[in-house]
Amino acid sequence: MPSYLSVINRHLDRLIPVTTPLAVALGLFLPDVFINLRPFVIWLFGIITFSGALKLTARELTIAVRSPVSIVIFFVISHVIMPLAALFSSSLVFDNPDVIAGFVLLFAGPTAVSGFIWVAIFKGDKALSLSFILLDTMLAPFVVPFTISVLMGAKVSMDMSGIALSLLFMVVVPTIAGVALNEAGRRRKHPPDLQPELPQGTEPAFKISAALDPAAKICLMLVIAANSSAVAPNIKFNDPLVWKIALLCITLTASGFLLAKFSGFAGKLNEQKGISLILASGLRNNSAVMTIAVAFFPESAVLPAILSIIFQQTIAAIMGKLLIQKKEI
Repeated sequence: MPSYLSVINRHLDRLIPVTTPLAVALGLFLPDVFINLRPFVIWLFGIITFSGALKLTARELTIAVRSPVSIVIFFVISHVIMPLAALFSSSLVFDNPDVIAGFVLLFAGPTAVSGFIWVAIFKGDKALSLSFILLDTMLAPFVVPFTISVLMGAKVSMDMSGIALSLLFMVVVPTIAGVALNEAGRRRKHPPDLQPELPQGTEPAFKISAALDPAAKICLMLVIAANSSAVAPNIKFNDPLVWKIALLCITLTASGFLLAKFSGFAGKLNEQKGISLILASGLRNNSAVMTIAVAFFPESAVLPAILSIIFQQTIAAIMGKLLIQKKEI
């Protein structure tokens, strides 16, 4: 990758806690500009997913076989405990079923691809992190609608097939395409028995991904801004409801990191695996969740996702420093 693109990408990585809330602000304060991007959101999100998937290989899935305890703990936290915690806590605080559905949707969503960036920063198990991302992404069209249906039932009206189809095109199809391209490039360039020793960055797909990375981060900002613009007319920051939702988002997100920390300790995971578990369990793909919420749920259900975007990356930085104290970052 040309050096200038490498420099830009490194800066964008470090600025994630700033660029994500900035994108929300752009959508909220310039809705007439960014609302025009709404028809292209799924395609923009596909670019983001495809760029990340170009770094993945089918071999990453073997990590799941070698680390079943890590995978089981991750799925129990992310798709059982946290959605239930979101349901019960939001039901205690709010009487609006749409807001409650928004919290369940947020914490039933797949893990964030940006978690891999944080795993690299905190020196966790990168292969396991990629395995979490790949498995959770591939299962999202089935897991997310099922979780919402079981927990919310008839309390809200939902197009389950529409949700599954959107997740399929936003995350699953681009992931399969990216992994397939990566595998094809590796097999053409190196014999199968030499592939495990390939230095990272030698594969054609990795080089394409490296060039796409800065564009993918710009696409992420555009997706967030476009989705934020769709609900901008109905968000009032002087409304106590908004602040109550924000506070519960912060509390639940921080709780996810803490729960993963103690679960990793109880599961006797080594330090690197524990770091990957903390970050994968604590971070949600709230951009995908917000896209689904805007398309298929009432406007009140979008609030948890949009407010989560403002705080999540900053919380990740704080919780990482608190819970992963021995690592140099």
